[in-house]
Amino acid sequence: MSLWLAIAAINGGLAVASGAFAAHGLQGRLDAQALQTFETGARYHMYHALAIGLAALAMRDVAAGPATGAAAFFLAGILLFSGSLYLLALTGVRSFGLVTPFGGVCFLIGWGLLAFAATRLKL
Repeated sequence: MSLWLAIAAINGGLAVASGAFAAHGLQGRLDAQALQTFETGARYHMYHALAIGLAALAMRDVAAGPATGAAAFFLAGILLFSGSLYLLALTGVRSFGLVTPFGGVCFLIGWGLLAFAATRLKL
């Protein structure tokens, strides 16, 4: 659980840094579409950093397995979804956008696993 909480915290910090970089470092360097793409990546990065933390808190008893799976899928989603959007915005290479939907699928699987973990928690 503590490893996943640390991963959540690190990703939360990276999401804040990415958002600040977009707002202050990329303004005027990227066109409006690329800046919006980067900011979308940062927004979903933060949402899913928080989701990893939530999954970490559910990692106990019989819910530990699906909660761990959820955290892993959320992390994979951050790498694939947000990472591909960051690269697309910064490089303009459109083929990075082909990866983005796979990250979205990882997010969906993660949410499904977290919902399943919730049904197994003994409160």
